[in-house]
Amino acid sequence: VQQNNYSTFYDDQRQNWSIMFESEKAAMDFSKQVCIAKCNSSPALDSVLCQDLLLGEGQGVEGGDSLEIAYTGWLFQNNGLGQVFDSNVNKDKLLRLKLGSGKVIKGWEEGMMGMKKGGRRYLIIPPAWAYGAQGVAGRVPPDSTLVFEVEVKRVKLVKESSGSDGQSVSSRDSPAPSPVPNSDGFSAD
Repeated sequence: VQQNNYSTFYDDQRQNWSIMFESEKAAMDFSKQVCIAKCNSSPALDSVLCQDLLLGEGQGVEGGDSLEIAYTGWLFQNNGLGQVFDSNVNKDKLLRLKLGSGKVIKGWEEGMMGMKKGGRRYLIIPPAWAYGAQGVAGRVPPDSTLVFEVEVKRVKLVKESSGSDGQSVSSRDSPAPSPVPNSDGFSAD
């Protein structure tokens, strides 16, 4: 995925190709289909598949950085998107999380590394990296592969913050990430 609705790729002969799309939406839709095709063509999905939809700006996030994200999660069924099981897109509250804190499924921790503010990414997460054999009662059946579209709305990089030790301790001690957006130290949208 490139800026201005471009995508580039190599074919099996190592020849580079570029595609330009009519719109940002067309480019994102194509990228989602590429990710689903990668999933369907792999014999066994044993790691998280990541496909950038929009690159975003600034520095890529790493472990310890705090993010506020909008997301939608689908069950992966019949080789494609099944029903939505979770989303905060049409809600007032963004999900706030600190990468590496272990408060979200392992597939998110892995799949969001390197994302930038304003970036959007498609994640296909195998059961072992999600909710595994137990699933989530009433929402995620056991051994489900999940698909997420995530968008980073705000970022607070560890390297940027000064004297935020108290804040990082309090967020690490809380039982779950607070979904309430807190603008302290986050760059504006």
